[in-house]
Parts: sequence; structure tokens; C-alpha cells
Amino acid sequence: MGQKTSPIGFRTGITLGWQSTWFAPKASYGDFLVEDQKIRKYIDNKFNRQMPKGAVAKIEIIRTRNEVNVTLHSARPGVVIGPRGGEVDKLREELEELTGRKVIVNVVEIKEPDLNATLVAEAIAEQLAKRASFRRTMKQFCESAMTAGAQGVKIMCAGRLAGSEMARTEMQKLGSIPLHTLDANVDYAIATARTTYGAIGIKVWIYKGKFGEEIPQSSRRRTRAPRRAAAAPAETTAPTRTAGTDVAAPKDSSGSGDSNIKA
Repeated sequence: MGQKTSPIGFRTGITLGWQSTWFAPKASYGDFLVEDQKIRKYIDNKFNRQMPKGAVAKIEIIRTRNEVNVTLHSARPGVVIGPRGGEVDKLREELEELTGRKVIVNVVEIKEPDLNATLVAEAIAEQLAKRASFRRTMKQFCESAMTAGAQGVKIMCAGRLAGSEMARTEMQKLGSIPLHTLDANVDYAIATARTTYGAIGIKVWIYKGKFGEEIPQSSRRRTRAPRRAAAAPAETTAPTRTAGTDVAAPKDSSGSGDSNIKA
């Protein structure tokens, strides 16, 4: 029997924080828990299950005595905010009707969507629902995550892949993913692709490096481009050297210029 556990739950409270932060007495704990689930489901249906999609990957809920602070982490904040903040105001009013409490909505932009496991899993599910090749799709998202700065990626798809009669599991892996290291920042997400021949489950692991060391790696990756550009002027000096040899060749009338050309 395998002892597998979710990388997110394994690190919650140690290196990762909770997605719901509040305290409640025993009598109202269950009500708050159900209310959190209603908020998450409503936001997911509004921005991730219908067009235009807001690509909301994470929802954080912080409760105070009288208010509910909801923070949305989105790769498309413009869709979530709307023109002049109209969508945010509309969402706030709808959540206040749903919960019966004062709600404050904040939107945080995800700057690197290719490094977010939730967005990658949902994108793969969307491609598989459009009858795309599962091998090509998995390989494409693995490579895009590695080029974005990930140190390891693993994608697993299970179900009736390509419409086959028997369900199977396929996996693509690049780099390393230390699941037992609590200091490792491993992002994990699951998604379901609803196809005409059945449901396909998708699991995504993305290893971004150890906690606190992700920023130096990204800056190191950015400094590679100027180094390549600095080598370009050396190529431009080559024609000036050939021009110098062409001028120097007529000085030797004894045919030494021909020997330079042959050399």
C-alpha cells in the first residue's frame, strides 16, 4: 500500500500558510466551514467555468469579527477586476448576499502562470476536452514550465486516453521533484477533463526550488540574455578585419598578397 500525501497539505503549517485563516467557537465552526466552501465554489464557477475566464488559481479567506476578506490570485486580473472595477464590486455584492456578512475582495496578479500547478492542470484539461493529443499537450506544458524557471515538473493523466477502450495512466517528467523535502517549494494541483468518452484526471507537480531561493534563480535566468547579446559586436568587427587585409594586399607587388589570400 502506498503512503502518498498531498504536497500542499504536507507542508501546510510548516512552510505554507493556510488558505482559510480564522478562529471560531465550536458552535459556529461548521457554519463557517460550509460558508467558505460556498464562497470558493461560487468564485470558481464564475471565473473558471464560464467565458471570459479569469484564471483564478487560489482563493484565500481571512475572517475578522465582522468582515470576510477574500483574496483572489489570478493570472488575468483585468478580467476579474473589470472596467473601472465593476466586476469586483458586483462580486462583492453577490458574496455579501451569499454570506450575509460584509465582504472585502482583493485581487493579486500571478506573474508567471506557467509555474502555477492549478493553471497548468486546468489548461491541460481544457486542451484534452478539445480532443488534443495528450502526449503532445503534456510535453508542451512540461517544457514551458521548465523554460519559465521550474527545476522539476511531473504531469500525470489517467483515464480513457485518446478514447481507448481500457483506461490507463501516462506520465511525463522533467527535472527533479523532492516530495519528501519540507523545505522544497512543490506546487500541486488536480483537474478533471470532461470528454465525450469519459473523465480524464490530471495531476501536476511543479518544483520551484527551496523556499526563499526562488528569486535568485529567476534573476540568474534573466541575466543570460545580455551575455549573449554582448557577443554580437565581435561578429560585426570581422568585416573590418577583412577590409584591412584587402587594403594591405596591393602593397606587395611580388605576389605576397596572393599567398595571404591562399592562407
